[in-house]
Amino acid sequence: MMKTAKTKTVRQPKKTTSDAKASRARITSPAKYVPREDEIREKAREIYYERIARGEHGTPEDDWREAEEILRG
Repeated sequence: MMKTAKTKTVRQPKKTTSDAKASRARITSPAKYVPREDEIREKAREIYYERIARGEHGTPEDDWREAEEILRG
């Protein structure tokens, strides 16, 4: 009969609260940028002028939504 070597169980060190916070910080995604109303208004105005220059139809609401999407990334 062949003898096998006895293996030791290696325990991982316990995580401290600061370790848990650090790992959670890596997992969570950064907060999304929320543009201000004046930033959205200016971008919507740019979109409007570009759309008019191309001769396309649209609405101010569409321009506003597009501006929000662009600024939020």
